[in-house]
Amino acid sequence: MSFGFLGIQFGFALQNANASRILQNLGADVHELSLFWLVAPLTGMIVQPIIGHYSDKTWTKLGRRKPFFLAGALAAAIGMVLMPNAGMFTAFLPALLVGAGMLMIMDASFNVAMEPFRALVADKLSTDQRTLGFSIQTVLIGIGAVMGSVLPYLLTNVFDVASTAEEGQVPSTVIYSFVIGASVLIFAILVTIFTTKEYPPEMVEQFEDEHEADELVDEFKGKAFIPTLINDIKNMPKTMKQLGVVQFCSWFALFGMWVNATPAIAQHVYNLPISDSSSATYNEAGDWVGILFGVYNLVSAIYAFFLPTIAKKLGRKKTHSISLIAGGIGLISIYFISDPNLLILSMIGVGIAWASILAMPYAILGGSIPAKKMGVYMGLFNLFITLPQILNGVIGSPLVKYVYDSHAIYALILSGIFMILGAISMRWVDDKDDVFVEPVPEAVV
Repeated sequence: MSFGFLGIQFGFALQNANASRILQNLGADVHELSLFWLVAPLTGMIVQPIIGHYSDKTWTKLGRRKPFFLAGALAAAIGMVLMPNAGMFTAFLPALLVGAGMLMIMDASFNVAMEPFRALVADKLSTDQRTLGFSIQTVLIGIGAVMGSVLPYLLTNVFDVASTAEEGQVPSTVIYSFVIGASVLIFAILVTIFTTKEYPPEMVEQFEDEHEADELVDEFKGKAFIPTLINDIKNMPKTMKQLGVVQFCSWFALFGMWVNATPAIAQHVYNLPISDSSSATYNEAGDWVGILFGVYNLVSAIYAFFLPTIAKKLGRKKTHSISLIAGGIGLISIYFISDPNLLILSMIGVGIAWASILAMPYAILGGSIPAKKMGVYMGLFNLFITLPQILNGVIGSPLVKYVYDSHAIYALILSGIFMILGAISMRWVDDKDDVFVEPVPEAVV
């Protein structure tokens, strides 16, 4: 059911670890990076609720959610192939503009594919199984992300593929990695499509009280998309709003880390000048950032195995809060490290937070929204992921340029602070459905 997410995260990890590096290879300045990343969450903010709304109302021979994450995966794969090869289009457009456009398409498409996967798990699992279900999904996400993150490093150090290129060009290791990632993405998505059945609409209604389901049908019957969406936003469950604050802080932090990790580590740990974005040492730092991202995703996959047990003992709120604190400490600790190898310790904390971010909020949210509106509310929940990224993208560029004097390490410190603020915000979340019961296999047949 979640195997396709392995492929999505394989590609997503490649993007997170290498997009800033590619943009700098193509000529972007360090203080411009957050602006180039900005278009993707803007697109996702618009697309996600629409995808959620129509996936709730769709039923085809392929299923309800599957047509949407298949389309998203195909578009993402195209973006992955074209972004590092942006130099091919210089006869028509500047390579940097093409690269930024492909980043927009790629990130927006990943978001389109992710949301229906979240809804698919919530569709198919009952409340007492969702913590385990989203944790297993996180394990597969972690495995895919580890593979994607370390691939450029492996191509350089095992297969001796060139990790440097002429100024204005992207190294072969990155180009090959993105092509491989696109292939893995399509393969993994097809595995889920051909091996997973979705419940038809009439069976979904059985997950809810029949009277409540009938009310929902009557309430939204005949309404156009925009009025219905506005009504959904107005009637957003209280728990969803509370989790929104936590998500806002968490994803503000993650965006800052993804955008600034490579230049921050190159400058602060490898002691490279701010203007260096193409030397052998800079590309070595970029490859090492891929390994570090692989570490936090590996930690995430391992930690996800234990999340159901920890949540059972501590509760989902406390589990998520502790995990976010570990992530915040990990990000802030990078400032105090001068040995690249010790950065692995920082990534352990980030991995703990990442595992919980991918599982706990959705497990908590799943029990607070009606099954017939699962897709649209999962899509609206994505607003609390895209809005903080947009804010970070808008203010991140002037902060790095004018406040941090182009020293990106301070952006990582701010990310750590926001991660800790997210942990504090969990105190006010109402998890009315904080239960965990060992799953009964017959319940998911």
